[in-house]
Amino acid sequence: MEPRDETRAAAEAPPPPAAEVAHDLRWAQDLRSSIRCACALLALLVLTDGVAGTLTGPRALLWLALAALLFLILCPARIAAGEGWLSSHGPLGTRRVRTDRLVSVRCLGGVGQRLVLRDTFGARLELDPDVLAASPGLWHRLDEDARISARRGTLTSGESVLRRVSERIDRETARTVFKLSGLD
Repeated sequence: MEPRDETRAAAEAPPPPAAEVAHDLRWAQDLRSSIRCACALLALLVLTDGVAGTLTGPRALLWLALAALLFLILCPARIAAGEGWLSSHGPLGTRRVRTDRLVSVRCLGGVGQRLVLRDTFGARLELDPDVLAASPGLWHRLDEDARISARRGTLTSGESVLRRVSERIDRETARTVFKLSGLD
């Protein structure tokens, strides 16, 4: 096996047993929300067309296709992490990055912030930082592995981004603790 094939095989290795895997805790809730939005759009379009008296079979199929497209756009990726890896399973495929071999972590700004992780094998994964804030197990796994990457010297850029995400998660955790304890 050539060295390039070995690195590809290492990057595509199956995840460890499910007992050691952390998952996105909001995924099911976000999935239900995307289903509700798509169904609401479909119902609204069919109802409007029906009241107007212009509903036909082809138009109903068009509305169904439009609702399905909205679902695909809104459907959340299922984020999972284990020792040394983070994966994103979306409706259009799976992406996986080795978190113990990170090269860079960037934050793309704008309305919907995204964290972009790259590893030494060239794999790239984007995720919403809110997913990490809502799922402590995912954040813990990523933070631990990013520290390993930094110690190895592979993480050349992005430690400040991870520090800002960590501070944000700490603030949100403290806010939640204060709210639950009545010290809000």
